[in-house]
Amino acid sequence: MSYEQDLTGSRAVLAAMTATMGARGPDAGGLWVEGPAALGHRRLAIIDIAGGTQPMTVDTPDGPIVLVYSGEAYNFTELRAELRNRGHHFRGRSDTEAVLRGYLEWGDAVAERLIGMFALAIWDARTQRLVLIRDQLGIKPLVLLPTRDGVLFGSEPKAILANPLARAAVGLDGLRELFTLITDPATAVWHGMRQVEPGTIVTVDRDGLRETRYWTLRTAEHTDDLGATIATVRELLHDSVQRQLVADVPLCTLLSGGLDSSAITALAARQLRRSGESVRSFTVEFAGQREDFVADEWRSTLDAPFADEVGRHVGAHHHTLVIDPAELAAPEVRAAVVAARDLPLGLGDSDASLYLLSRAVRERSTVALSGESADEVFAGYRWFHDSALRDADTFPWMAAMPRDLTRRTTLLRPDLVRALALDDYVRDQYRTALARVEPLPGEAPLDARMRQISHLHITRFLRAMLDRKDRMSMAVGLEVRVPLCDHRLVEYLYNVPWALKSHDGREKSLLRSATAELLPRSVIERVKSHYPITQDAAYVRALQQQAAQVLAEDHRVLEIMDAAAVRKLVGRDVGGVGLPDRIGLEQFLDLAVWLDRYQPQLLLT
Repeated sequence: MSYEQDLTGSRAVLAAMTATMGARGPDAGGLWVEGPAALGHRRLAIIDIAGGTQPMTVDTPDGPIVLVYSGEAYNFTELRAELRNRGHHFRGRSDTEAVLRGYLEWGDAVAERLIGMFALAIWDARTQRLVLIRDQLGIKPLVLLPTRDGVLFGSEPKAILANPLARAAVGLDGLRELFTLITDPATAVWHGMRQVEPGTIVTVDRDGLRETRYWTLRTAEHTDDLGATIATVRELLHDSVQRQLVADVPLCTLLSGGLDSSAITALAARQLRRSGESVRSFTVEFAGQREDFVADEWRSTLDAPFADEVGRHVGAHHHTLVIDPAELAAPEVRAAVVAARDLPLGLGDSDASLYLLSRAVRERSTVALSGESADEVFAGYRWFHDSALRDADTFPWMAAMPRDLTRRTTLLRPDLVRALALDDYVRDQYRTALARVEPLPGEAPLDARMRQISHLHITRFLRAMLDRKDRMSMAVGLEVRVPLCDHRLVEYLYNVPWALKSHDGREKSLLRSATAELLPRSVIERVKSHYPITQDAAYVRALQQQAAQVLAEDHRVLEIMDAAAVRKLVGRDVGGVGLPDRIGLEQFLDLAVWLDRYQPQLLLT
């Protein structure tokens, strides 16, 4: 978007930006350029394969309205019916057209009517105005970079970085995001870029850029008793899953055997049985894991046996995908993960296994339903239930985890550690996040604190989980839908008092009560187990060997990392490499890949 030039001569630049999104949209692509506006799109075809091509336009007497859109509006059938009653005519049956016609009817207020996951851009030639809208929970990414006379935008930073106007640079604020478990909802790490915040509309015209928040977590008194609360949660769950089963391409669920994904799979199975279909489900495990598994405080049981049982219980066509540790450590997989993230986050096999799972699932399905947000909105993490952790004067997950995991500085150069001042950064971010919580007058102290913790998780912690799932899945053209992130469910649960939210004395009480009739008893009673990581010593040895190779190159990564500290860790016996050390090695290798690929300028002062 450039108000001081005609962009019709910039099609090559627009094509280059759009090409970076090829993995997210492998099925089709298109460009639209006129005057100050240039929009590009890559499509992953899900609904109305033939009729949903983008950019999509509707002509008006005063100029065209053009839409590019990522995601799904799950209530598009109702929107179409209402718009037809208002005199609109449709050329196809895609949700894209319903959103476009909705804007024509309601303007920016169309955002308030959408149920789903979406990041969209609308050029309105009538007013020479660009409108950017992101979904309520931030399921779909959307980033922007203001320019002298307009704005660059895209689903991912790589699209913006493909424009010569963008500067590939990262400063101290960006690095602070990489070395803590903090997610600022507006930060995009890259210098000058920022995210369109969830639930936000950004408008750009000749007078500049403005933001309007159309949805946020509103505080309200909860008047339902326990029975009514469980019934409402059950109804919202059924409705969300039912809406998200609509697709013109193969669909499945990601099933770990935990309560969250098992509930989604069981709900999907019940809905599909009504039309004579069976749900397909997939789980991931590491080669040799069943024989060598050792329980720890984060993972007390293996996923696969529980997933197998759920699959049998609901009559699913269930598949277990086995990943070899050598594949997890493969340099080409690390390169793919860093490219998908645009960042060196150092999450290692956690990201790599999700990428490989997504790639394998994509060979069989185009859409998958997943259980993200259950822990955040139903209070699943153990720090919700530990008074010492939830009362700590910081983000609860920061209090719950070892310092070496929450401030990953052990391998950083000491001068950079001092410049980052991560303790100050965490404290400031915590105060900023708390300031957004709207109190409920007269609320008991415990309920007030649990409201704060809920808000922190939904607006901070969940954002990282959703971004991870989107990036790893869309990197292989797999659309992952998250029924538990339906904003209607989230806002209802946000206001439920703690006594009801924890009524059975366990985590995720309301989810368990609402879905107990659908699941085997073993899953209902299972204690939460976090996303699996490999325990294979060969994986750690591979990290050490790869790190030694980078050290031998006198790589630019040593502008950030301390060579002596890394060398010491590389030479350590595998049995002495703990999880914080392993994450340090992961980030060292990610940084090296990232520096090679993006060649960023590091603004360290």
